[in-house]
Amino acid sequence: MLCLRSFTFSMGLLRPNSSDVMVCAGIKYFPPPKNYDHIEIPERQRLRVYEKVPQYPPNLKPPKMQKRLRYMRGPEPLHTTLQLNQYGVVATGGGRMRFEHFEMARLVVARKLDQKRMFAIWRIDPPWQPVTKKGQGQRMGGGKGAIDHYVTPIKAGRVILEVGGKCEYAEVYNMLKIVAERLPFKAEAVSQALLEKKAAQEKWEEENNQNPYTLKYIFQNNMGGCHRFLSPFDHRWYGKYL
Repeated sequence: MLCLRSFTFSMGLLRPNSSDVMVCAGIKYFPPPKNYDHIEIPERQRLRVYEKVPQYPPNLKPPKMQKRLRYMRGPEPLHTTLQLNQYGVVATGGGRMRFEHFEMARLVVARKLDQKRMFAIWRIDPPWQPVTKKGQGQRMGGGKGAIDHYVTPIKAGRVILEVGGKCEYAEVYNMLKIVAERLPFKAEAVSQALLEKKAAQEKWEEENNQNPYTLKYIFQNNMGGCHRFLSPFDHRWYGKYL
């Protein structure tokens, strides 16, 4: 008890009777704003409307097609970079885009795009691959069904659309995120800086990897007898693209 009283007494002596608040202002240095003089806004700022059914000559019957899953498997070899070097939506998995997905992306971008200083472009073709389907309740046989709708196959790494103009990534992130979340496959909103950082990170991890037992090494050497349950695509891409 005596020690507690002495502690409180000493704290009372050390505590000042009044506190003074001093306001001081310093000089803050902000980075200069970005220069957008080199960007030209085209005449058409919005995404154009794609046709639901491709147009064929009047004397040609619309051809039918097999599934051709190879159009959706594996990495995209060509359209993996941003032409405008700004922002866009990139697929991280394979899938098919129907006409409804094109309309969803077009309406979201048209609703949230500032046409005075922004514009958007497509990076994929309109629906062109036919998908057949038989009617409800039909028996087996009778040949291939009629064409039900058309789709556009997408591979991992394919750029779906791009947004450019006099804007920052934070201004278009929510718009691109909404489009990426509503697509029938995995996709993400990216910028040119994010793509470069991701590529540099993958390159650094590959060069500085100290674990010799990678998936490639395991698959090639049949460790644990994994060849019994691996598919030809695992031997080709080593478990990266499913």
